[in-house]
Amino acid sequence: MSDVLAAYDEFLGEALPADYAARVDHYRHDDRLKTDFQVAAFEAGWLVPDWEPGLGGQSLPSGDALAVRIEGARRRVPKIHNVQGVGVVAPGLRRFGTPAQQDRLLRPVLRGDEWWALGMSEPGSGSDLASLRTQARREGDEFVVNGSKIWTTQARESRWATLYVRTDPDAARPHAGISCLILDLRSPGVDVRPIPRAAPSVDAFCEVFLDDVRIPADNLLGPLNGGWRVASESLEHERDMIWVNNWVEIAQAVEPALRRPDLGDDALTELGRILADAEAVRFTGLRTVFSRLAGRDPDEFFILKLLGSEAAQRATRFAMESAGVDGLLDAQLMEDRVESLGATIYGGTSEVQRNIVGERVLGLPRDR
Repeated sequence: MSDVLAAYDEFLGEALPADYAARVDHYRHDDRLKTDFQVAAFEAGWLVPDWEPGLGGQSLPSGDALAVRIEGARRRVPKIHNVQGVGVVAPGLRRFGTPAQQDRLLRPVLRGDEWWALGMSEPGSGSDLASLRTQARREGDEFVVNGSKIWTTQARESRWATLYVRTDPDAARPHAGISCLILDLRSPGVDVRPIPRAAPSVDAFCEVFLDDVRIPADNLLGPLNGGWRVASESLEHERDMIWVNNWVEIAQAVEPALRRPDLGDDALTELGRILADAEAVRFTGLRTVFSRLAGRDPDEFFILKLLGSEAAQRATRFAMESAGVDGLLDAQLMEDRVESLGATIYGGTSEVQRNIVGERVLGLPRDR
């Protein structure tokens, strides 16, 4: 074990209950433990280990930071309550935020003191950010916003949102006229309506309606009409987290089946495919890391999201089916299965990812 992983192991031994490994399925619902663990990881520099001290890191090299993420996923450390806050919003604030924005907002989101939502998807647009219709017009020192968002995870519990709006309706290309605003969800004119969820473990989706909402111009995140770049670069960190978790979760979901002597030929074939997919996710993910270290922009991100999310769904389905009747009666298996159904929706649907892979990775012509 490397010195870095030994230090991380020591931290986990102090931050987690002594029986955590034996009762991890029990502790996954312990909200107090999740809260305390995030704060402890932030203070000790293990939350975002490659970031600088004071922002939840300790300036680890990329390879060591990745090893820590993999070890954390393997040991199923408590999941962050407001995962998009740490995984998407914080990188965006760190990369594009003004000093004043960073001083006010970065530390609370990393510690979990203030939650954030992502105001991206809209009715009729889904994952197609370039087609958003929520409008923001400049009036003096404010933007006045009208429109709506949907599938906005945790908007009811959140204080803030990164709100993507159209600030130049006449832009030559749709994605060129989008800006990102920091929205205080307590602002007058904001109406948040929760959408019923399939299982308690599934994060609560919401609709968000914006009626003449006034947002200070100082809340512009990144350049005016540069929201597409803010979104793209902010999501890179989340994609790293997703592929690591997908790889580990796929392997863990089918692990019980490996010990069953009564699997038929069809089940064994499907099991082999799932395990092969898990390895494909791992090696493709590592390739993205090496590409970034070499200064290249890895297109594999889009392949990873598509492959990892669909493989995770197949793995949870296989885990239930291979367990037979017991699988239907196993509350944890059922919860894992329901939770996996969202994997091909959040972060960009499979349909959108296939279009991106076809156009950006394979160079196929765009369907007009």
